[in-house]
Amino acid sequence: MGKIRVYKLARELDIASTELVDILQDLDIDVTSHMSTIEDETAELVRGMYDDSAEVIEEAVEKSEEELVAEEKAVTEEETESRVTVETKTAEETADTVEKDERESVFPPLSVKELAEKAGVAANSMLKELMSLGIMGNINYSLDEDTVNSLIDQMNLSVKISSAEEQEMEVCSTQRVKTDFEDDAADYRLRPPIVTVMGHVDHGKTTLLDVIRQTRVTETEAGGITQHIGAYQVSANGKKITFIDTPGHEAFTAMRARGAQITDIAILVVAADDGIMPQTVEAINHAQAAEIPLLVAINKIDKPNAQPDRVKQELTEHGMVPEEWGGNTICVEISALQGENIDELLEMVLLVAEMEEIMANPNRPAEGVIIEAELDKGRGPVATALIKNGTLEIGDAILAGASCGRVKALIDEHGQRIKNAGPATPVEVLGFSDVPAAGDLLQVLEDDRRARDISAERKEEQHAARLQSESTVSLEDFYERVQEGEVKELNIIIKADVQGSIEALRESLLRLSTDEVAVNIIHTGVGSINETDVNLASASQAIIIGFNVRPGLNAQQLAEKEGVDIRTYRIIYKALEDIKDAMAGLLDPELKEVVKGHAEVRELFKVPDVGIVAGVYVRDGVINRNHKIRVIRNGVVQHEGEIGSLKRFENDAREVKEGYECGIGIENYNDIKTGDILETYDFKEIKRSL
Repeated sequence: MGKIRVYKLARELDIASTELVDILQDLDIDVTSHMSTIEDETAELVRGMYDDSAEVIEEAVEKSEEELVAEEKAVTEEETESRVTVETKTAEETADTVEKDERESVFPPLSVKELAEKAGVAANSMLKELMSLGIMGNINYSLDEDTVNSLIDQMNLSVKISSAEEQEMEVCSTQRVKTDFEDDAADYRLRPPIVTVMGHVDHGKTTLLDVIRQTRVTETEAGGITQHIGAYQVSANGKKITFIDTPGHEAFTAMRARGAQITDIAILVVAADDGIMPQTVEAINHAQAAEIPLLVAINKIDKPNAQPDRVKQELTEHGMVPEEWGGNTICVEISALQGENIDELLEMVLLVAEMEEIMANPNRPAEGVIIEAELDKGRGPVATALIKNGTLEIGDAILAGASCGRVKALIDEHGQRIKNAGPATPVEVLGFSDVPAAGDLLQVLEDDRRARDISAERKEEQHAARLQSESTVSLEDFYERVQEGEVKELNIIIKADVQGSIEALRESLLRLSTDEVAVNIIHTGVGSINETDVNLASASQAIIIGFNVRPGLNAQQLAEKEGVDIRTYRIIYKALEDIKDAMAGLLDPELKEVVKGHAEVRELFKVPDVGIVAGVYVRDGVINRNHKIRVIRNGVVQHEGEIGSLKRFENDAREVKEGYECGIGIENYNDIKTGDILETYDFKEIKRSL
């Protein structure tokens, strides 16, 4: 007996996959999504149901006009007789609705502790209820929407799950300006999904995007030269898909850090011959933090050493179980180089979009997000925007962050001028007074005056914010912010030299969680601290802990700019002591490490009776004879000690500045290699202000 996929039967019957899933579940048939399979016998039963419905419709059409008129009169009389009763019930239902609307909204996924606080119940009673549902968790256990619904029903909690629109409003509440326009639900239409492609280096992201663009460019501009503006639309099965062409998950997280969640679906590209790599794990963490559907494209299946099943096995280790193994993660095996199964991948994207029911109202003033912006010598400020809702037209008064203006011209991805841009359309916008920031919310307002006033206010706020202390969390001010109710959990990113150290540190830190403050590990990784880690920490208000690893120069500069606290340790219990003291309010930052300079080892000299002297070039800062020094090799600390000698040519030197060469000897240490980085540092005393 054969089988058929749910989505194929839905397409055959010309109905939505979600509708067919509901019908099958009503018939007690075990299906979970559009990718589930059903027996041919069940499919025939469903086809028969729809055939019967069609016959009933035909019989109704064949009724005489007199019978229809008589039926309408009878219905009208019944409605007239029961009008008073209906009005009474409506009033009661309205009262109930008002009462329900007073319940506090929650945004799944959230922890047990957060839900207990919102509902005003004890966390212990909620944990007992979870045990009755077969879930063993603690106060930091993350609850999905279905579990929250079950808890609300069984415990009669005074909370409600917010709608997608309310959640999106919450995300952009700091940027969105309230307007007089009121949405009509009848005006909402399905819009093309917005897709971002992420993954590890050399796994085929760029090749996949190029293949999709070359073979699926919108047919209205066939043969034309496509102008790269950071996003473009393709056509599949008569429907459009918008792709954002970003440098990867770094840009994705940078946009999320500014409160702009523009992606509807993410495609994770994993090479079948390489498997899950560190950047793949980062991409998974970033997509899950943004709470968007994630499809997996297993690339390079044309290679002889490809192992797609190994990739699927590794995905399960990160909570992503493929659908063919009984999970919810859609995996498509492709070859971007050969163009194999690209159509199937695009079809899966459309199916996920159908299940998500991504809607927009084209009849309202436009709202969108700035993808990238620049100052063009000939055209002035030029911003690439992606419209999420409404329609942007020439002449509209626009506001994006602290920038405002009036739309002078709209240019599509092919370099052609257009009069308007609808939902999910990427477009270049000319007319801003100055260059907006990537990730800013673009909004159409009633007039120029209001846009200018709000722009001026935001510029003043930005100026004041720069003068004030950074909003990111550091261990010094963490306890104070807990006392003021600003933070309830401590987000931590762990980077270490080996995976074993990560697991030991992770378990030890999680055990420090209390009823008042929860420790939340949002990302772990092996290797030096890089810019991606700093971006993720900035977006999530996290502290970075480095164990036997150091931040690179670019990461250190970015951390100082973003105000991200980076702590490096060589002993686990010292890290645990600092976190514990911060949570208890006992941390006294008397000494703070200050990096003074970096020097690169270019030559090694063996000096009799002295040992190895490193010939170095000072890359930045100052090397002082009294500074402490550490040897860093490939981002991992090899040694910490004192400077034994510092020479410039043949003479002893007190200090050597950036851009000069010198010789450095390290006390009681000779294992220096060409290419090592010598980092000098000192300690300064900081008085804590309460």
